[in-house]
Amino acid sequence: MSIEHNYEKELSFQTDRRRATVEFIKNVSDLWFDKSTELVMFRNQLINRNVSEILNLLEYSSKFVQKPISIFDALEISRAILKLEIPPSKLDIGKLSFEYHLDEGKSDNVLEFVKERLKDAYSSDDFQPKDVVLYGFGRIGRLVARELMSKAGKGKQMRLRAIVTRGELTPVILEKRAALLRNDSVHGDFSGVVQTDFERSALIINGTTVYMIQAQQPEDIDYTKYGINNSLVIDNTGAFRDKEALQRHLNCKGVDKVLLTAPGKGIPNIVYGVNHKKSNPDEVSIFSAASCTTNAIAPVLNVIEDSFGLESGHLETIHAYTNDQNLVDNMHKKYRRGRAAGLNMVITETGAGKAVSKVIPSLESKLTSNAIRVPVPNGSLAILNLRLEKPASVEAINSVMRKYALEGNLVEQLKYAMSHELVSSDIVGSPAPSIFDSKATISTEDGKNVVLYVWYDNEYGYSHQVIRLAKYVAKVRRYTYY
Repeated sequence: MSIEHNYEKELSFQTDRRRATVEFIKNVSDLWFDKSTELVMFRNQLINRNVSEILNLLEYSSKFVQKPISIFDALEISRAILKLEIPPSKLDIGKLSFEYHLDEGKSDNVLEFVKERLKDAYSSDDFQPKDVVLYGFGRIGRLVARELMSKAGKGKQMRLRAIVTRGELTPVILEKRAALLRNDSVHGDFSGVVQTDFERSALIINGTTVYMIQAQQPEDIDYTKYGINNSLVIDNTGAFRDKEALQRHLNCKGVDKVLLTAPGKGIPNIVYGVNHKKSNPDEVSIFSAASCTTNAIAPVLNVIEDSFGLESGHLETIHAYTNDQNLVDNMHKKYRRGRAAGLNMVITETGAGKAVSKVIPSLESKLTSNAIRVPVPNGSLAILNLRLEKPASVEAINSVMRKYALEGNLVEQLKYAMSHELVSSDIVGSPAPSIFDSKATISTEDGKNVVLYVWYDNEYGYSHQVIRLAKYVAKVRRYTYY
């Protein structure tokens, strides 16, 4: 066979692959907008992805499960799901494709295979949509707003109804709020339409009204005047950090639950996937989503504690600079943070070592911690230097982390990275709060001391954890197949 013939054959195959991907993208959209069923690929978002991004996800998936997963497999399974009348769901088509490979020879009918795998969906509980109010509109608030509005679908889960900010609302300020939502220097442009309506004091996001409420304190607001009832307030201001202060939200008309996007005192600190089931939304009204660093390290430490036991350890976070630091040298109440964030590595403290024990009580007094803020705007790294109860080789550590990333309660939280070339900019935009760098794992000869590297998008990954916890608190979690 000639070289030219081989080349033409390769071109033909690539055309078929891309054509199949286009149909697959249409099926993903039809399932979401027509049936409120979201498809993901090993927890990676598929909605609003282009052809090349889908094909790259398939390549990662094939390496992850060490089985060939093609777009043609995914397309056939998406066609089968379209034929089913299942309730609103979130389905991992990567896992379904992988399992279909393992099932090869037992089931020649894709539709029957999918029916069997998703049979539990029909017994899932029904629920009512939940109104959501964002109290504050900073880095996390805007990312949560983006995610809620881009994934609104038919509005059967969480509905963003209002955003509360301080100060006067003028046409110029309203447009500035809209501009910050539309464009982001780190995360790029919002894949939607944001318009302003000053007469109604609202943003119109993808055609849906979101009221902009101005208030100096929570007690000033009656949400029912805006048609908002039994809402979940997501407080991302950082101004209220304890139970007494956050209780003020519950004193407002139209509020049912409160979720703090920071570590909180006197309230459950939750890393969704690790300890969320220990707090019942029927019994608890105020929750904390802990910190971005706690959400990054808790899933990994949970796996290590369960699998090998942890005697002691030290956590060092290499953290992107934040708005708390100064752009240029200036006064700051904390040591070193007064120096220019874009020019210096800054040693500072982190409470993550102690905070993680609120999530995993068995780690009480076992971890010390510190932080170094570095001149990158987003994307951070946690270095875990641990002494284990049971010795473990690099292979043993990586094997158990891969297993937990593939199946079990932490599949949304853990991403298993396999690239030798991984750097901080590569993890920006990852919805997983904890990205385990398998190529960087270190273990001593006796296997008692290990060093683990855990990347995290301290904004985007954390925002997704906030939303996962919000859905749990609001009791609008759909049937999931992971």
